[in-house]
This record gives sequence, C-alpha cells and structure tokens, in this order.
Amino acid sequence: MLVLSRSPGESISIGDDIAVHILELNGKQVKFGIDAPKGVKVHRAEVYQKILARQSIAGQTENRS
Repeated sequence: MLVLSRSPGESISIGDDIAVHILELNGKQVKFGIDAPKGVKVHRAEVYQKILARQSIAGQTENRS
C-alpha cells in the first residue's frame, strides 16, 4: 500500500486518467473528489462489498435453475 500525505488543493494521479483531489480537511474527516473516465466505476468500499454480495447471491440463484 502506498501512503501519501496531501494538503487541501493538492491531488494524486492514478495512471493517465484518474485524479484524486483533496478538497477539505475537517477534524478526522477528509473530503476528496475523484476525476475518472465515465467507464471507470467508483464506489465507497462498503457499497462495493454490497454489490459483490448481491452479485454472488444472484449467481448462486442462477446456478440452481
């Protein structure tokens, strides 16, 4: 894992077409923005885990048919 320190107004580039911008720091909370192509899906980790769980359940249901 790469760990970086950034200040508000700074950003991090990922590959050629993704940028993570640090917008605001408020106590322990960091507000950031992500610029990515429309084809790149961006989810919070907890949302992504729910998506994977639903896909797994759907796949199990299809295999039973």
